[in-house]
Amino acid sequence: MDCSGCNKCTEVNCSIDTKCQQLDRSLMDKWGAISFPIYQTATFAHDGFGGSTGYDYTRMQNPTRQQLESIVAYLENGKDALAFSSGMAAIATVMELFSPGDHFIVDEDLYGGSIRLFNEISKKNGLEYTAISLSTEDITPYIKPNTKAVYLETPTNPMMNVTDIEKLSQVTKEKEILLIVDNTFLSPYFQNPLDLGADVVIHSGTKFLGGHHDTIGGFVVVKDEVLDERLRFIYKTTGAGLSPFDSWLILRGIRTLAVRLDRAQENALKLANYLKRQKHVTKVIYPGLPDHPGYEIMKKQARGFGAMLTFEVDSEEFAKSILNNVQLIYFAESLGGTETLITYPITQTHADVPKEQLERNGITGRLLRLSVGLEGIADLICEFNRVFAIADKELSR
Repeated sequence: MDCSGCNKCTEVNCSIDTKCQQLDRSLMDKWGAISFPIYQTATFAHDGFGGSTGYDYTRMQNPTRQQLESIVAYLENGKDALAFSSGMAAIATVMELFSPGDHFIVDEDLYGGSIRLFNEISKKNGLEYTAISLSTEDITPYIKPNTKAVYLETPTNPMMNVTDIEKLSQVTKEKEILLIVDNTFLSPYFQNPLDLGADVVIHSGTKFLGGHHDTIGGFVVVKDEVLDERLRFIYKTTGAGLSPFDSWLILRGIRTLAVRLDRAQENALKLANYLKRQKHVTKVIYPGLPDHPGYEIMKKQARGFGAMLTFEVDSEEFAKSILNNVQLIYFAESLGGTETLITYPITQTHADVPKEQLERNGITGRLLRLSVGLEGIADLICEFNRVFAIADKELSR
């Protein structure tokens, strides 16, 4: 990198690794604290009538949360970010941008909580939506006069489908509809949807941004000022802002985002190649494999392939045996932390998804999802060798 003429290490042309460390020095604590303080207060005093520190009430703004929001906006190349009490709170707030009768198009393969929100809450509130495969289908035939937005994940959860964001944004811009991208699986370290034409970016901050399975949070990031003002109004009105302590935990997590994701991605690729060679594994879905349909798109629009992979085994009994016998790997519902987690989508993340949609998306009792962590790769492979051997023995009786 040519750093000539760069006056400070938070310039936009610095690497994402450096951005994660510098944490936007424009908001440095006035006492010089390198670890930004936790302002654990509900309200703020004013110095007489008309005097203000810029803060009134933590539901509306808080210095610790503002620092975090500034960092996430900075990493996503956005104008502003809003920090929420969970990823679902972030998505629910974005849905408040719309009115009864509005229509939006969503990817048919999404996190089960998002599908539950759209089915049980958005529909109740008068919103309409159409679910299609955004990685393979043209949205044009599905656009109606009342269509206001397109919503997707890329890669998707759990089938790892990849959508060309830039290509899709050309259509949404022409039709003057919002493009909303959930960027949780890749994080801003690997992908910046706003730079590719998205209007709104969503994160579950619980996952890679927090990175330690110790807090819950969510983010919405935008570039447009009018959109930002509307979201800020909804934000303060509904009161789903992230607490100061949880904001600090995610600030801490972001400092190691680069090294964590580099290591986790390295492990994920090695595990994907290992799993492809196992006799009971019928499918491995990881966008970093050259045979993945979205491989070339990922190379174009992302800086990496991430640490999430999905694989299928040849029977439901084999899958359940794996879950019953893992020891090093945790059988748990979440992702993005330092520990490797194995998840059973059909009973965990997608338990509330209608059966016909599960079948259409290929989510069966034989499907397992991995959030690959930072353990030694030899140990992770040893773990799979052990549980596969146990399952093989159990099912051959």
